[in-house]
Amino acid sequence: MNALIDLARAHRVAAVLLFLLVFPFLMPYDALSVNILIFGLYAVGFNLLFGYTGMLSFGHAAFLGVGSYLAGIAVVSGGWPWWAAILTGVVGASLVGLVMGYMAIRTRGIYFSMVTLALAQIIYYVFYKADGWTGGENGLRGVKVETIDLMGLSINFMDPLNKYYVILVFVALALWFVSRVLNSPFGAVIESIRENEKRTAACGYDVARAKLLVFVLSAAICGLAGALRALHLSVVPIDSLHYLQSGQAVMMCLLGGMGTFFGPFVGAAVFLYLEDVVTNLTRYWMGVVGLVFMVFVLFFPKGVWGTFLDGVARYQKRSLNKQEGV
Repeated sequence: MNALIDLARAHRVAAVLLFLLVFPFLMPYDALSVNILIFGLYAVGFNLLFGYTGMLSFGHAAFLGVGSYLAGIAVVSGGWPWWAAILTGVVGASLVGLVMGYMAIRTRGIYFSMVTLALAQIIYYVFYKADGWTGGENGLRGVKVETIDLMGLSINFMDPLNKYYVILVFVALALWFVSRVLNSPFGAVIESIRENEKRTAACGYDVARAKLLVFVLSAAICGLAGALRALHLSVVPIDSLHYLQSGQAVMMCLLGGMGTFFGPFVGAAVFLYLEDVVTNLTRYWMGVVGLVFMVFVLFFPKGVWGTFLDGVARYQKRSLNKQEGV
């Protein structure tokens, strides 16, 4: 058992992808699986900043929305192919992240959170008013991609299961990239910033530059999630940029377990599955989900996956003690 756990930790990207490969067959319908996959990726991007670096942003909806809108505009107004639209969304979100990060990292704590929220609301207002490009309050419509040509294959993108596995390819690349970042010396620096920023600076690291870089990387991953969401929905609703979307990223990260690799997907699954079930029972679903969130924050502060990992660690410790005869 311990050997299996250690193997999963050593090859965490492969372990996550193996689970995601069969995930659609565990859900009631495929469209829900696609939503969880996309929002799980969105939460991964947010977790890189919040969970691993300790910087709480309330403005990450800006990157999700910018990625969605730029990808959608590329398809609708530019007639660009799907891959160019996705690239446009990622690059655009990265540039917005660079500007927002440059202004926000000058502050700390709750001031940083408030600055990111204010900047995100400015971006919301800009896209809301640019109705000639974005559709204003009605959102951008007509982002229709019927087929995906991938590695010589023509895939029907309108089929939800096909759509899931196409998006999974991009999620896999993003997870591999995040894993490489976390395993690199830069990953050790950002985690040290989370633990003790002053000590990290005293060790000679450029804390401001590291913060800005991780902010941009987080924005890029969220932009990728946004671009994929635009292709999935075929529309870009204006609420993609709303501050409630930023709040959802925080909730998913905390529900799953901040600072864990698989936690964002667990948090996205819990949140969206609860939303799907409760909305069929009552229109006050947000209140029910809010109560569940409060229970987890009070009694399971490390989230679902974080609590599970703690249990595994305790099990391994007991097994080790038994082997040593303690």
